[in-house]
Amino acid sequence: MKLNKMVGWMAIAGVCSTSLISLPVMAQEMGNDATVQTKTSNDALYKTLPFADQTDFMNAHKGFIAPLPQELIKGAAGNVVWNPQQYNFIKEGEKAPDTVNPSLWRQSQLINIGGLFEVTDGVYQIRNLDLSNMTIMEGKEGITVIDPLVSAETAKVGMDLYYKNRGKKPVVAIIYTHSHVDHYGGVRGVVDEADVKSGKVKVYAPAGFMQEAVSENIMAGNAMSRRASYMYGNLLKPGAKGQVGAGLGTTTSAGTVTLIEPTDYITHTGQKEVIDGLTYDFMMAPGSEAPSEMLWYVEEKGMIEAAEDVTHTLHNTYSLRGAKIRDPLAWSKYVNDVIDRWGGKAKIIIAQHHWPTWGNENVVKLMKSQRDMYRYINDQTLRLANQGLTRDEIAANFKLPSGLANSWASRGYYGSVSHDVKATYVFYLGWFNGNPATLDELAPTDAAKKYVDYMGGADAIMQKAKADYAQGHYRWVAQVTNQIVFADPSNQAARNLEADALEQLGYQAESGPWRNFYLTGAQELRNGVVKGPTPNTASPDTVKAMSPEMFFDYLAVHINGEKAANAKAVFNVDLGGEGGKYKLELENGVLNHSANVQASNPDATIVLNRETLNKIILKQESLQQAEAQGDVRVTGNHAKLDEMLSYMDKFEFWFNMVTP
Repeated sequence: MKLNKMVGWMAIAGVCSTSLISLPVMAQEMGNDATVQTKTSNDALYKTLPFADQTDFMNAHKGFIAPLPQELIKGAAGNVVWNPQQYNFIKEGEKAPDTVNPSLWRQSQLINIGGLFEVTDGVYQIRNLDLSNMTIMEGKEGITVIDPLVSAETAKVGMDLYYKNRGKKPVVAIIYTHSHVDHYGGVRGVVDEADVKSGKVKVYAPAGFMQEAVSENIMAGNAMSRRASYMYGNLLKPGAKGQVGAGLGTTTSAGTVTLIEPTDYITHTGQKEVIDGLTYDFMMAPGSEAPSEMLWYVEEKGMIEAAEDVTHTLHNTYSLRGAKIRDPLAWSKYVNDVIDRWGGKAKIIIAQHHWPTWGNENVVKLMKSQRDMYRYINDQTLRLANQGLTRDEIAANFKLPSGLANSWASRGYYGSVSHDVKATYVFYLGWFNGNPATLDELAPTDAAKKYVDYMGGADAIMQKAKADYAQGHYRWVAQVTNQIVFADPSNQAARNLEADALEQLGYQAESGPWRNFYLTGAQELRNGVVKGPTPNTASPDTVKAMSPEMFFDYLAVHINGEKAANAKAVFNVDLGGEGGKYKLELENGVLNHSANVQASNPDATIVLNRETLNKIILKQESLQQAEAQGDVRVTGNHAKLDEMLSYMDKFEFWFNMVTP
């Protein structure tokens, strides 16, 4: 589809889709029961993992002050932002249903323990009011709020809960631990930007925060958000046969994503800041869990803030929603540095997910197990790769040593050993496994048709696949029936059998995102794509934070290179004194831009200010409307501008995931 003039030059859907947000579109709960093989697989975990150890439950309840409000949290338009009762079916102390991996069920019980908690004197956390935690530090003059959740609406409810139980205190500082949206998106529910601009409130963040917060998901934002709707189970109904949590938290809120630019940056390890009477010793950790991330130690509290680098799960070194691969070696070294810097004196460690750990011995033990887990994945993947094993061969049989595998905090509730190992292989060696037969394989649909033909046709495959399903070979059934589906998407029998196999794999999955992917895929195979409201995460704050260079790069991604292959055009863009001047060149199917340059003989010149550009990006007005109102002035060959617009693709959100 093309963007026409009425849509507007820069009104492109999903400009700033973020990695975590998808509006909940509830569909039918999965209907099949767990098979005998699934029950056997799940029950076996009770004999191999230390379920009798209740330490995590004691820690998750420790310091409880008040429960979360049980009313629906709604947005200004009446939309449901957060339903605090949607996971009430997860009862602490109850055995896992047959349709849920017992280890994941245990983790879901833990993350479902929500409310306002006291960590230590003057330190409080609000948990399970969103995917992440919000931490509140009481100081000399007021409070410092760390990571204000995903949405302004949930953050405000969290602050109201704190004020109700601790009294009204002024917010004097905000700290963003890192550049993921669940750690800054609710900031306007905590503080008024006017107080930030006046200097009344400081906002701290690690170096590079704004660039990374805005840019990470722009270029592939549409695809990331679509895949995130799978990863976080937003299309599934919560229930024993549906969504039970994401491992890192229950799920994401669906409210207003906001952003206030930091006033103060942490730029180097060892930088100390006294914030409201408390001494923060900062340590940089870029390229660990986020491109821009920092950890710190609060000297007066004896407390390590681990951001998201030390949690109670094996984290993602690659996110299934799609993202740049993270470096497990750097991650492990950062944790090792934390141990060396503060391990000898720390009394408490907190993170912005899950629950704290108290006592120096316990703190150090947790950090060492997390450090060793990421290092083991890095080193052993490389060891096996250097012996000639390929990505999938390594992942198929990779196991953590028992000391890590039997540690609850090392279990793959959010990441998984399998996909983290594969990511590490690709991080070092790329997608190619070295076998030339895999260098230029047929496209999935073309290959599927050949596979089905070679295997004797769909009916013959289905007969064998049904027998394999009866024996519990679900991974293979999903793999082989997927070939039938890609060869003939209208074959509903194959779709249903693949869905049945994916469903059982979901019931067995220990990783929350794996379960959500499997069950959402099954649902889509049975019912087709559920087209709910398209996530609108291109919030005004995020759009305003985009640099012009970032915007022009994203504009270039929309150019259909085949259609524009022979086109040539040059444009001058003047965004005014604050926005700067740019030259755009369309040639060879590519739209390049140069800052602080103007062509001497452009095809057209476009003059507008940044405020107007923001309105067009946010679809508050079209280019034509802006021109009519005099907010945009186009001189020269307007037809050339129209021609460029005709080459731009629109990204449809609800593209197929499990069918061609």
